[in-house]
Amino acid sequence: MQRESIFKIIRFLVKALVNMRVEGYENVPESGPFIVVINHISRLDTPFLMLSTTRQDTIGMVGDSYRKNAFFNWLLNKMGVIWVNRESYDFAAFREAADYLKRGWIVGVAPEGTRSRNGKLKPGKPGAALLAKKTGVMMLPAAVTGSEEMADHLLHLKKMEVCVRFGAPFRFDELDPNADNKVWLEEATEEMMCRIAALLPEERRGVYAGHPRVAQLLSQNQAQAPEEERFDSHS
Repeated sequence: MQRESIFKIIRFLVKALVNMRVEGYENVPESGPFIVVINHISRLDTPFLMLSTTRQDTIGMVGDSYRKNAFFNWLLNKMGVIWVNRESYDFAAFREAADYLKRGWIVGVAPEGTRSRNGKLKPGKPGAALLAKKTGVMMLPAAVTGSEEMADHLLHLKKMEVCVRFGAPFRFDELDPNADNKVWLEEATEEMMCRIAALLPEERRGVYAGHPRVAQLLSQNQAQAPEEERFDSHS
């Protein structure tokens, strides 16, 4: 069965089981390659990310530990993902992701590496920043909420309430390109994680809660919001 047909079936199932809301979709480029960096709270985060855009050229990087679960192994293989060995630096997965970007695809990455068990952001790892540096593509921050409640909602026969929120695309233009590679990656990783944190509710920002860069981004977002949104946020 072709990938397009699989997506149609999965979209039908998701519509039946999930109230899915996408915010900030105007930030998603209609074409061309970019890396989406997203928080990680559920095994469903990658499928929801891939379903949140109408583009077919979207693929996510997923830890190969999910292969141990028969359902998620089947689902993710049908949707098409890049399997990543989290136990070591997976050069093959890195090259595969770079190849997809060269072909103009969207590649989704969860920089935390593993799921957050409490729904709060964990420290990010540098792989996504390194991928952006090596390929020169834009990054797009995103945040998902509600996907961790799958078991409870299915048990009570209730629809899941899931929101995928996209922020503005960015590059690491303000970082010194001549800086030591380790320093550059640390600063780049902190920047992308702060951009994810700024899209999340305060109680979900985890280790980035109270970070001055997050406060700066929130202030910028508020200043750029349409007048009616600024009014609603204070009502």
